[in-house]
Amino acid sequence: MEWLEKQAVFSSIRAVGHRIVHGMEHQEPERITPSLVEDLKRISAYDPDHLPSELALIEAFQKRHPDLVQIACFDTAFHRTMPRVAQLLPIPRRFDAQGIRRYGFHGLSYAYLLEELSRIAGAEVAQGKVILAHLGSGASLAAVREGRSLDTSMGFTPTAGLPMGTRPGDLDPGVAWYLMKTEKLSPTQFNKLINHDSGLLGVSETSSDMQDLLDRQSSDVRAAEAVELFCYQTRKWIGAFTAVLGGLDTLVFSGGIGENATEIRTRVCHGLDYLGIELDEHRNTAHAAIISTDASRVTVRVIPTDEEKMIAQTVCRLLSAN
Repeated sequence: MEWLEKQAVFSSIRAVGHRIVHGMEHQEPERITPSLVEDLKRISAYDPDHLPSELALIEAFQKRHPDLVQIACFDTAFHRTMPRVAQLLPIPRRFDAQGIRRYGFHGLSYAYLLEELSRIAGAEVAQGKVILAHLGSGASLAAVREGRSLDTSMGFTPTAGLPMGTRPGDLDPGVAWYLMKTEKLSPTQFNKLINHDSGLLGVSETSSDMQDLLDRQSSDVRAAEAVELFCYQTRKWIGAFTAVLGGLDTLVFSGGIGENATEIRTRVCHGLDYLGIELDEHRNTAHAAIISTDASRVTVRVIPTDEEKMIAQTVCRLLSAN
């Protein structure tokens, strides 16, 4: 904030846009009010790795620049179109009434990717059967048809779905009970385990960074297994979401890994020729915009994401509407 205040253009700033990872029932972008802040504080225990720091920044701006409009942009908003069956968790119904269901995340990234796909390939392609793969230290996939999210790999929290840098992805719930019983883990300790000590870091015991693991895999079986697990699970989700969509027209890779790791894209797509996916290795190595062959039934693209642009556009839209 001190750096921002020193910039010559700071006096022209009209609003602040915040990426809010988890808003539970708040799934549309909205102006930040005292009531919204209280709601977010109430649910901050559900997302201890994101919400407390996001709220601290909101309150810091309120204190130092009370006249600035602040807008909350929820990462769950893109997935509000998921059908009821994709939102349900198979636990007692009373928990659903409390908002315990699958929400999905990386929505700002997915909204940008779909908008960009429409710009570069046309609205008809963007309205087709599309899988968006946001692969980074946090990783997820989304199944999109007719511009609407039908399903996504993350669930009630961002720990679900794919194995990530330090998160396990989908985990047998019995593991939680077992570790709490045998390792005497408290809820706080278990939260640290699944958010900071698991995923690629947990399996490799050396690093959460995919490039580090790729460099080590030939000499370290732990690194090799971490990489293979990531590719296997991503490939499995692509197959599952193709079933959800009833076919596949376009696969988009994005995020730090998806945009930059040639080998990961190759290994994820290996064996998916039955879905109509055929990579052109020269294009893939060159990080071309389209990395599938001309004969491939599924167009495979690499599109850099831009969540900050989506936040800016959302803030501008809400300012114009008021």
